[in-house]
Amino acid sequence: MSAFRSDPDVEVREVTGTGAEVDVALNLINGNIRLSILWAQETQLSADDAERVARALQRAAAESRSRTKAEPPGLPGAQAGSPAV
Repeated sequence: MSAFRSDPDVEVREVTGTGAEVDVALNLINGNIRLSILWAQETQLSADDAERVARALQRAAAESRSRTKAEPPGLPGAQAGSPAV
């Protein structure tokens, strides 16, 4: 089982047709957010797709904040700047 949960509302593909995809995922263990560009080193997005990615990042950030506030103090996953898994 993966520690990451991808945002199901982000179905974004590059506008130039290379097949590159964008994925936004929340690490359920430490609250870090992963932004992945799959199948390419960079991607070009339409304005609508860029807004979808931005909204997904905002949702992930809000959930990360609520999860880390709910954890008892002293848990290693609650530390800011922890490396992603």
